[in-house]
Amino acid sequence: MNMIVAADKNWGIGYRNRLLVSIPEDMKFFRSATEGNVVVMGRKTLESFPGGRPLGNRTNIVLTKNQDYRVRGAVVCHSLEEVLKELEAYPSEKVYVIGGSSIYEQFLPLCNVAHVTKIDHAYEADAYFPDIDRMPEWTLTGESEEKTYFDLEFTFCRYERLEA
Repeated sequence: MNMIVAADKNWGIGYRNRLLVSIPEDMKFFRSATEGNVVVMGRKTLESFPGGRPLGNRTNIVLTKNQDYRVRGAVVCHSLEEVLKELEAYPSEKVYVIGGSSIYEQFLPLCNVAHVTKIDHAYEADAYFPDIDRMPEWTLTGESEEKTYFDLEFTFCRYERLEA
């Protein structure tokens, strides 16, 4: 399973249920990586999308504790176990966990690859991604050259879980 995230230098990923910044090249990378695949997210992440609608050309799986929650065009699950059962129908490499922070924390032990767009700026944030640079089971296996969007510098990084 994969994770995909854009994080600032403090591993911040969001503020008030919105992304910290929208970088077109990062959005393009996200789209190309996830289109035609499965995306797993929490309810708040789904509701942060335009119109609160699932992403097109993807299988959307939403994890929420709300038993009454329904959304057209998505599979709604109410536990980690329920999501994992649903994911049995798909190859692991086609699954992308896309947030938010509690979803990342729950799925991190189950993922083998993390695609992190590292943004060289510290924003005000209230949602964070786990600092995998400090986790010995994760290693940086790929990094793009530094890129710039106006005065913002960022890099695309690939982390992989080390075999035990």
